[in-house]
Amino acid sequence: MRRLLATLSIAAGLFSASHGLAQIPLAGDMMGKEGLDIGTSTSEIAITSDFRGADLTIFGALTNADQLLLAIGQYDVVVTLEGPREETTVRRKDRLFGIWMNRTSMTFERMPISYSLASTRPVEQIAPAQTLTGLGIGIDHLSLTPTGYISYDANLTEFRDAFRRIKQSHGLYQRDTNGVRFVSSSLFKATLRLPANIPDGVHIVHAYLFKTGEFIGEKELALRVIKTGIEDSISRAAHENPLSYGMLSVLLALVTGWGASLLFRKD
Repeated sequence: MRRLLATLSIAAGLFSASHGLAQIPLAGDMMGKEGLDIGTSTSEIAITSDFRGADLTIFGALTNADQLLLAIGQYDVVVTLEGPREETTVRRKDRLFGIWMNRTSMTFERMPISYSLASTRPVEQIAPAQTLTGLGIGIDHLSLTPTGYISYDANLTEFRDAFRRIKQSHGLYQRDTNGVRFVSSSLFKATLRLPANIPDGVHIVHAYLFKTGEFIGEKELALRVIKTGIEDSISRAAHENPLSYGMLSVLLALVTGWGASLLFRKD
C-alpha cells in the first residue's frame, strides 16, 4: 500500500513538472516588438555664403527583427527631413483685360518649408495610400489643409498640385526612392540631399519602419541648420531692425545705380 502511494506521489510530481515546463515562454515570445534606432552624421548644418547644398547621412539599426523576413526583404525603411513649418499661400493668376493678375489664392496650414525623403523603394509600394496619408509620408501624402475662407471657384486639388509643383521646382521638396539601403542584415544607411536654399532653424529627422506593408514604429531626431558669417549678419539685421535694413537696402540700390550710370554713361 505504501509502495502504491509513493508511486502515485511520484507520478503527480512528474505531471506538475510537465505542466510547469509548458508555461515557459518560447524564444520567439521573449522577443519584443520590432523597432529601430537612428543617428545622424551631424547634429548641426552651417550655412555659409558659398553653401551649395550638402548630403546628410542617417545611420540606423533594426531591433528584434525577424531574420527570415529580413533575408527576403520584407522590412522597409522611410527617412524624411522636415524643415520648420509656416503657413503658405498659393496664388492663381488669371488674364483680365489683357493683364495677368492674381485673382484667387489659398493659404494652407503650417507646412514644412523643406521636405526631403529617402526610402528603400517607392513609398506607394511600401504601404497603402491610406496609411501613408495618415502618417504624412511622401510629398503626395502630406496633409495640405486650407485655412480661412475658401471661395466657390477655388479648386482645392489644383492649389494642392500647384503647392507641390512650386516646392519641387525650387528644390525644397525632393525624394529618392533608393536613398535607403541595408549595409548588413539589420543595419541601414540613408542619404538625404539638403538643397542650397534650405531654411535655417530646427529640422526634424523621421525614420519609419514597415513590415510587409504594416507600420511598426518610428524614431525622430532634431537637426539644427544655422547661418554663419555674413549670411547670419544680414538675416539678423533683416529680422531685428527691418526699418534700418530697408533704408540701407534702398540707399545701397541708389548708390549702385548712380555709380553704374557714371561708369557706363556716354559722353
